[in-house]
Amino acid sequence: MLSYPQIDPVAFTLGPIAVRWYGIMYILGFGVAYGLVRYQIRLFGYRQLQEHFENLNLVLILGVIIGGRLGYVLFYNPLYFLQHPLQIFATWQGGMSFHGGCLGVILGGLFYSRKHQLDFWKAADIYVVTVPIGLGLGRIGNFINNELHGRVTRVAWGMVFPGAGPLPRHPSQLYEALLEGLVLFVILWSCKSIPWKNPRLDHGTLFALFLILYGIFRFFVEFFRQPDAHIGYIWGFFTLGQILCMAMIAAGLLLFKIRTGK
Repeated sequence: MLSYPQIDPVAFTLGPIAVRWYGIMYILGFGVAYGLVRYQIRLFGYRQLQEHFENLNLVLILGVIIGGRLGYVLFYNPLYFLQHPLQIFATWQGGMSFHGGCLGVILGGLFYSRKHQLDFWKAADIYVVTVPIGLGLGRIGNFINNELHGRVTRVAWGMVFPGAGPLPRHPSQLYEALLEGLVLFVILWSCKSIPWKNPRLDHGTLFALFLILYGIFRFFVEFFRQPDAHIGYIWGFFTLGQILCMAMIAAGLLLFKIRTGK
């Protein structure tokens, strides 16, 4: 059994302002993605996106934050937030839904692309290969925040998390950081040039691949992650995260078929 490191969720304070590791992870994720997207724009010579880069980034960041929070509110605890509406804005306490954030980014990107005649699928392929970086860092933030615990286990690397009972649990946050972050990034980044070099392959295929692979990885890790106490298991077996991932995988497969004709 391993010892939980008990890192202080507050990295440092600036007067009355407490800067938390969770927020720092978001900033780092946005910063690294910013640099890698700019690199791809130059690499592939996509000048149209370069002209809209800064404004589109702002729209996508808002989509992540607003969509992520509203997704958590609507998918995971609507009754609580209906009774405590001001808590919707307490994002520093955690509570962001990836699936909600994903929908927020897609809707924001579609809106901006249509308004400015930008090729949505090309932009989506450039941006999506950088998304796993933010996902991995976000899961590390969850680990530091001592939230989203794993299920009880007897494996040698199980951890006793403060406030989660006396039994060791899977550090499922780190499993997600590895699969949804590092592994997914390596796969997508290694494929980033394929739609640009293969004229028979339409753009949007990398976006579809992201939906499929993330859905598979997250579905698998959910078997090691403790479901939310107020939701429990759906149909006695699946978690809500797995249900959402099944929809995500189906959407990715459908999109891949549409964009490739296969």
